[in-house]
Amino acid sequence: MNPLIDSPNKLKLGLFGTNGGATLTRVPEVWRPHWDRIVEVAKIADQAGLEASLGYARWKGYVPGMPEAGVAQVVDPFTWAAGLSQVTSYTTHIATVHGSVMHPVLAAKQCTTIDLMSGGRFALNIVGGWNAIELDMFGVGLREHEARYAELEEWVQILTKLWTEKEEFDYTGEFYEVKGGLSRPQPLQKPYLPIINAGSSPRGMDYATTYADVCFTVPDAIGSDAKAKVDELKSTARAKGREVGVWTYCAVVQRDSRAEAEEYLEYFTGPMAENELLDAWQAAALSASVTSNIPEEVIRSMRQRFAAGSGGPILVGTASDIADQLEEISEIGLDGVLLTWPDFTDGVKRLVAPGSVLTELEKRGLREPFRGVQA
Repeated sequence: MNPLIDSPNKLKLGLFGTNGGATLTRVPEVWRPHWDRIVEVAKIADQAGLEASLGYARWKGYVPGMPEAGVAQVVDPFTWAAGLSQVTSYTTHIATVHGSVMHPVLAAKQCTTIDLMSGGRFALNIVGGWNAIELDMFGVGLREHEARYAELEEWVQILTKLWTEKEEFDYTGEFYEVKGGLSRPQPLQKPYLPIINAGSSPRGMDYATTYADVCFTVPDAIGSDAKAKVDELKSTARAKGREVGVWTYCAVVQRDSRAEAEEYLEYFTGPMAENELLDAWQAAALSASVTSNIPEEVIRSMRQRFAAGSGGPILVGTASDIADQLEEISEIGLDGVLLTWPDFTDGVKRLVAPGSVLTELEKRGLREPFRGVQA
């Protein structure tokens, strides 16, 4: 059983980014990828029945000359997933891959190995990348938008053939040529392990709904616009004869009172924010011509969301407040949420504590009490 797909919970939960952290802040408790802490958090989440944990891919930070800053320090998501599979028994671990820097023959072998190691608790998040300076290290650069997806299309076609074909095959495309393609063993999960993608443009959504089992969407806020995006992803997939799950990710600031939570949010995303990194993100993710047309208050909100955790909505307040916000997320049709905190250890412990968020979600009928892995 892969709980990412098979969990009966109406709202699935997971972790985002314990292999590097997702918060652009200078507070002393900010997460850094120390292995003993990564394992501790993974075990807590696993024992509480969280369905997934995603490790993102990063080869270099946003700003040249700042190798120690922010989220520039990230451990390899494949090795991370393999290691965590050996200290957990339930959670699915998801590795992220930049298709342009890892050949699909290599990816097929590594994914199968982790799938076997984990007993079928592995999934792959395929991305094209956006941070040009890290792709430049590989000599591949950042292709233009359409070409990125054309390359990823060939990449995933080769990958899935390696996972399923009984005989050798040849493949000739614009970006890849494979002669006598074959990979053994093949994945434990059939027909192959789950694929995740977060394409949001029309071309990206077409790719995601064609090849992914789980599509990610990152709304500015939870509301009618977010529901429309979720509905569009699911209906587009159904028109292709497919069913997809749709997930998002959120930053969490949980405290004993809402006022305390809001005060901490303002602190770590305001005076303690990594503004040089936020400036670099803004320059890389948004062109100057686009940015100039966005109201200043919208830019401020976007910067706060990225400071708090990679741009997703921010869940703020008490355990009950957080559960209310997660219930709203479920009501718009989202199937799961990956969560991130400035300090995963503190955040996950608050999340799973008796009477806290998980208990509140159980009361709302969104999750069942976790009773461990059933033999």
